[in-house]
Amino acid sequence: MPAAGGFDAFILPGSEKGVYDDTEWMAPLQALLLEIRTNRTPLVGICFGHQLMAHTFGGRAEKADLGMCVGTKEYLVDGERLKGHVLHQDQVVEAPPGATVFGSADYCPIGALQYDFPAISIQFHPEYTPEFMQDVVGYFRAEGLSADDAADVEASLKTVPPKDLYAAKIVEFFDGALV
Repeated sequence: MPAAGGFDAFILPGSEKGVYDDTEWMAPLQALLLEIRTNRTPLVGICFGHQLMAHTFGGRAEKADLGMCVGTKEYLVDGERLKGHVLHQDQVVEAPPGATVFGSADYCPIGALQYDFPAISIQFHPEYTPEFMQDVVGYFRAEGLSADDAADVEASLKTVPPKDLYAAKIVEFFDGALV
């Protein structure tokens, strides 16, 4: 596991695992997150990263009652409506102490968090392309996604988020945190 002081910043991406899964790498990753916070190293969490950050810093993430959320969903982030690609079954249900909710969706009240050190986290995926999301629908269709659910997801993907949807905001965050 890398040391927090060895890097200028970190991005913690998605994972097929949940914060409640027993893996050999989860505890060392959580220790690294605590070191990152102590060192005030800039950090961005995406999807699982959002969930693990909240969980590690004293909040709670769990399986959502909604089941697997996949497609394009609308979020309200810093007062601005935006669409983001989603692919998750877990979500943050309790923000940790020192964190402020700055983004949410109807189905996901804690969709984005600002921490009391240089860190933010978001539930949606700014790195996913529409093509990747189409492949995801194909995968889930093959795994038993109903025709109606697949049609709903595909309809949501027609409201394609703009290119680099939130990437510019993440770059701005890092630019401000790395001065």
